[in-house]
Amino acid sequence: MIYLKTEEEIELLRHSNDLLGRTLAEVAKVIRPGVTTADLDKVAYEFICDNGGKPSCLGYEGFPATLCTSVNEQVVHGIPSNKVVLKDGDIVSIDTVVELGGMHADSAYTFPVGEVAEETLQLMRTTKQALYLGIEQAITGRRLGDIGFAIQNHCEKNGYSVVREFVGHGIGRDMHEDPEVCNYGRRGNGLVLKSGMVLAIEPMICLGRRQVILEEDGWTARTIDRKPAAHYEHSVCVRNGKAEILSTFDYIQQVLGDRFI
Repeated sequence: MIYLKTEEEIELLRHSNDLLGRTLAEVAKVIRPGVTTADLDKVAYEFICDNGGKPSCLGYEGFPATLCTSVNEQVVHGIPSNKVVLKDGDIVSIDTVVELGGMHADSAYTFPVGEVAEETLQLMRTTKQALYLGIEQAITGRRLGDIGFAIQNHCEKNGYSVVREFVGHGIGRDMHEDPEVCNYGRRGNGLVLKSGMVLAIEPMICLGRRQVILEEDGWTARTIDRKPAAHYEHSVCVRNGKAEILSTFDYIQQVLGDRFI
């Protein structure tokens, strides 16, 4: 069932998403070579809790951490670990969900670690561009296929591939709500978008082949060819004329400065 959000609920979502944006910025402050993904998780957990929120991912269907930390060829749902040490040239996608005031906020950002190869940086730029092209379609009267087409078309014409196994979703009182939001599709197809829908739009794009496999932990998905993948996500409210982005990368930009992708 799809739940249209009231203006009061959307205001609560703005607050939860603001906390999430500030959390990702706190994580950004400590991303560098030599840091473990467990270190990043600890920063996020403490910041969320200290600011009155709850880490929604922690314990969700048994997931053992606050953050999903996916490094290089890992596409999504990487588990933070003291054994995973970030190296110069890595990229790490940080995806997490925060609950505040009974409403969940979801966002993801792919961070460079040290000096990253230009080929990988261009993948990151294209994935982020595709996110905003998809968001442009999240307006009343358009269809879900319009979002997916905008993302898929931009990425594929630039030589990248689109993951099919993992998709975006509705979000609000629950961490995952209907509908599913695919990062591929046909224009004019799918569910008609209505004002008040809140969607987590999250392209996951690969430098090489789009096929993914699960690692032994049962959570982490990686590219089958072990080439890098990038992942960016915003929580977005469908509106008349122009979508409203509820989450924010502004705090991340303040931390990264010239290194903001």
